[in-house]
Amino acid sequence: MSVSPPLALRKAIISRLASNSALVAALGGVKIYDEAPRAAEPPYVLFAETQMRDWSTSDSSGAEIIFVLSAVSSQRGGREPLDIGESVVELLDEAPIALDGHHLVDLRYLSGVTRREQNGRFARVDLRFRAAIERL
Repeated sequence: MSVSPPLALRKAIISRLASNSALVAALGGVKIYDEAPRAAEPPYVLFAETQMRDWSTSDSSGAEIIFVLSAVSSQRGGREPLDIGESVVELLDEAPIALDGHHLVDLRYLSGVTRREQNGRFARVDLRFRAAIERL
């Protein structure tokens, strides 16, 4: 049984981001989470939401995945999450990432949104991406 497209994509993204020494240094370690642990200290990158749609053709099975990665910081101002977000976009936009059991047709950055959470305690940048995937 093969891994589902969203899980295969997440695994490959985590691997790509974790292998970049500049990003890992900016995060203070490999802090890339599906859900941040209670004791996690910012900054970190987090998978915020994922939507999957059928992208099959008559010849192959496929999926379109829209997902959001968030860069979260506790520093005042938005510079730190914006810098981290920029690094994430540079590493992922149109990247040739290998997926377990699937072929990544296309991965593109779509948009970004900045916001504050918990009465301004955290600055957050949400980065929206689109991936088109075919099953091997």
